[in-house]
Amino acid sequence: MRISDVLRRKGDSVVTIRRDATVAELLDLLTEHRIGAVVVSDGEGRVDGIVSERDVVIHLRRATAPPLEEKVGAIMTTEVTTCTPADDIESLARTMTERRVRHLPVLVDGRLAGIVSIGDIVKQRLDELQDERDQLVDYVQQGRPAPH
Repeated sequence: MRISDVLRRKGDSVVTIRRDATVAELLDLLTEHRIGAVVVSDGEGRVDGIVSERDVVIHLRRATAPPLEEKVGAIMTTEVTTCTPADDIESLARTMTERRVRHLPVLVDGRLAGIVSIGDIVKQRLDELQDERDQLVDYVQQGRPAPH
């Protein structure tokens, strides 16, 4: 399975925020959309960074100024791990685990085309396993003699 399969199922909508937005605005977006991370983009499909719930928690702990007035650009992660629609789900699950990231922007020709979360990857894999199970059950049931 590929990331394109995940995007086909969940859609390619991505919530973004500008780096000059405040942490308060970021929290509003996270709450409104019930998501754990937002891609930071100042436009044109660029990925300038990503900011997650974890970034907010770290910022709140370290804040010396009013934490909600701080700019997103000051707390975002700038070294963003990304993927493409052609990437394999299994290898991305491994990458997400090793790098301890839960959200990966999906890029096509260097431009933002979607986002996948570890939850999306797990859901896709569980659906695959259920399909395999159903096929095996059908195979076993068809291979047995019919009950009298």
